[in-house]
This record gives sequence, structure tokens and C-alpha cells, in this order.
Amino acid sequence: MRVLLDECLSRKLKRELPGHEVGSAPELLWARLKDAELLRPADGDFGVFVTADGRLRYQQNLTRSRLAIVVLRARSTRLATLLPLMPELRRRLPSFRAGHVLEIGEP
Repeated sequence: MRVLLDECLSRKLKRELPGHEVGSAPELLWARLKDAELLRPADGDFGVFVTADGRLRYQQNLTRSRLAIVVLRARSTRLATLLPLMPELRRRLPSFRAGHVLEIGEP
């Protein structure tokens, strides 16, 4: 599966998703794009968008999106804080469906 990491997440998370093609917004030169501008090209090229922005589902109309959105919920976006969430992300990745938003982590 093709996975896009938001600019707020460490690129080092890519190593935590073996067997998947993972890109990051900064690597694709999409780091400065606003959410709507970022989601448009990602929608055709990726299957899953991973972010820490819990407001995304309320700020963007995702009903027609072909992307599944995963929100990593943690105290911070530091790598050490997000690593414990990765096993659940890996486990659930095959079941993600387009247009759905899933939150992983702390409530």
C-alpha cells in the first residue's frame, strides 16, 4: 500500500512500515501545502494519509476522498512518542477503506 506521512511526522516512521511504499510530504516538496492542497494530489497517488492533525476530519470534506486518513494521537509528534502506535498502524493498515478516518493512540 502507498502511504503518505504528513509534514508534522518524522520521516523515520517510514522504517516502521516495511512492505509498504511510504513517502513524506517534505520529500515530495509538499511540505508547505495547506491540507486541502496536499490531499488533492495525494488522493490519486496514495491509499493512506497519516497525520497527527486531529482536526483534519472537521476541516476538510473527505466524503469523496479515495484516501483513508489515519490520525496518530499522542502527547507530541516526537518519534519516541509515536513509535508505540506503529504496531497498531501496521496491524490495521490492510483493512483501511477510502474516505474513512481512523484514530490510533490516546483519546
